[in-house]
Amino acid sequence: MSGSDPIHVVGGGLAGSEAAWQIAEAGLPVVLHEMRPLRGTEAHQTQNLAELVCSNSFRSDDAELNAVGLLHQEMRRLGSLIMRSGDAHQVPAGGALAVDREGFSHAVTVALEAHPNVTIAREEIDGLPPASWDSVIVATGPLTAPGLAEGIRGLTGAESLAFFDAIAPIVHRDSIDMGKAWFQSRYDKAGPGGTGADYINCPLDREQYAAFITALIEGEKTSFKEWEASTPYFDGCLPIEVMAERGPETLRHGPMKPFGLTNPHNPTVKAYAIVQLRQDNALGTLYNMVGFQTKLRHAEQVRIFRTIPGLENAEFARLGGLHRNTYLDSPRLLDATLRLRAAPRLRFAGQITGCEGYVESAAIGLMAGRFAAAERQGRTLEPLPVTTALGALIGHITGGHVSAEEAGTPRSFQPMNVNFGLFPPLDRAPKAPDGKRLRGTEKAQAKKRAMTDRARADLGAWLGEEPAPLPAEAAE
Repeated sequence: MSGSDPIHVVGGGLAGSEAAWQIAEAGLPVVLHEMRPLRGTEAHQTQNLAELVCSNSFRSDDAELNAVGLLHQEMRRLGSLIMRSGDAHQVPAGGALAVDREGFSHAVTVALEAHPNVTIAREEIDGLPPASWDSVIVATGPLTAPGLAEGIRGLTGAESLAFFDAIAPIVHRDSIDMGKAWFQSRYDKAGPGGTGADYINCPLDREQYAAFITALIEGEKTSFKEWEASTPYFDGCLPIEVMAERGPETLRHGPMKPFGLTNPHNPTVKAYAIVQLRQDNALGTLYNMVGFQTKLRHAEQVRIFRTIPGLENAEFARLGGLHRNTYLDSPRLLDATLRLRAAPRLRFAGQITGCEGYVESAAIGLMAGRFAAAERQGRTLEPLPVTTALGALIGHITGGHVSAEEAGTPRSFQPMNVNFGLFPPLDRAPKAPDGKRLRGTEKAQAKKRAMTDRARADLGAWLGEEPAPLPAEAAE
């Protein structure tokens, strides 16, 4: 390998864009291959890099008590383009980091187009990359071209697994009846760029909720092709009607939970269920229906969703949809630096590795880019501490469930959002200042804070940073 040969990144989504940025920032040439607009997909609508095709939320930005918020913080420390662009184009979303989707993807595209080490090739790689490409990151996401997917299967001798991902509708703000709906974040919690009143809330009473559940279950759905019929859903992105089929109260304790909200139009009456809508663009003209990904036919969506109080005259900028997602059996196929064991010149990043979520996909792209850059420069990049969010996520992808499978138990590797369950346990349980054992919520929050403190310290050590000085009282 020559240091002047470019590293190739296939796929211009969040993972591929982040990988290309990290390589370029390391001072190396990189070619980013993106098939749009030459070939479109069922989900994308523009030719921008890092286009958000589902929600516009990067989820919680709380780096103390939430694992994805910690992941945000770690990516910022590592110079993430995705996080930089997200922060620059945030829209109000309570305690979450949500972005103006068009402004965000435009910013990522402009940054990569302007970088002197980046070449963007608008072309489809329909098959395995040429053998002359000695370092390649495949970040084709859940919509991998069939030829490339077949090439990967031929190399690995294993079938990739697949699941469906559903898209939530987007509503024009001025078509929502604010005489019935109101602005409020759950428990009035303010997040980045927010005020604590960032969601539009539409209340349902018991009878309205029951009728809504019946309509969801009985509504006409998108029919599946034969090869799609047995493809499982990922639990983190279930269509709303599938959740409804699991029991009449499922949605009341999921995306339609009424807790932490008070209707100012009728403050003495608690809603039985609530539909929330979150701002989708910087102008505040579009709002997406939170958790309302669906496979209902378009006409059925309009009919059923207009029965929700406040949405009787809703105009939809986009209706929900359904597309097929594909991911690898990564613990068997990838090594600790995300290389394909059967062909080490190939690395994988993003959703195709079996992570789930925008931020997780970008995070794996970030590390794939760093691994590839270090290899090209003849450096050894030490593994991330598994106590960090980045390290825990890579540990799940590259090592999760292998021992169980070797023991003869059924395969259980599934797409996963980052969560504290992926982190190693603490050496000792946190205690109250007086030394007594904590219980309940206090215990859970103390445990999460201890995990995030440990993660920050361990990432700092991995980066070679000087440890923060102890407070005077702790040093004595």
